[in-house]
Amino acid sequence: MGAFARSTTICIVAALASGAVCAGSDSKPAADAASHPPAATATPTAAKPQPGMSAVECEVWNRERGFAASVEHHDAVAFAEHVHAKAAFDASSPDPTRGRDAIVAGWKGIIEGKAIKLGWSPANITIGGDGNLAVSSGPDWIEDLRPNPKQHYQIGEFSSIWIRDTAGQWRVLFDAGNVPAHPASADDVAKLIASLPKECPQR
Repeated sequence: MGAFARSTTICIVAALASGAVCAGSDSKPAADAASHPPAATATPTAAKPQPGMSAVECEVWNRERGFAASVEHHDAVAFAEHVHAKAAFDASSPDPTRGRDAIVAGWKGIIEGKAIKLGWSPANITIGGDGNLAVSSGPDWIEDLRPNPKQHYQIGEFSSIWIRDTAGQWRVLFDAGNVPAHPASADDVAKLIASLPKECPQR
């Protein structure tokens, strides 16, 4: 999992105002890392989606889309409803955020969306184990809304693990980055969003 993917980006977003250091970021201030993204020779595009998903895979796909929508609509209550009570975010770092309450608090600035706009969408869902665990992955994108940022847009890829609880509801248990984010243009992000399916591609 990439060191500058969604989990690290989330740490960066949350720490922009304070200049805090993100775990695993080589002790560079978060704001500095956000304004100096890694160089890229090409803008990454959406991961190639599965040709067709099962009904259960689509359950997770829809939950992931709903999770992203909670951030898009600045709805902290809906965001919390998607998170498992014992979840761990920034799970690939040595200092993950543990527990729903801490995660919701840590995501407060992201959900408000005043400085940074974060979006994502699932492209691939894999069910494993006894059928109650799933890996979700796909593209994510960031827009820096602050005045005169050095990099307005970035595109990367996320990976999250979902668990179906005893009530039959899927909730995100682990969130971690996948592919490092790269600089992008407004047009790159617009094309990516336009390419995303509106509904789960169920077979």
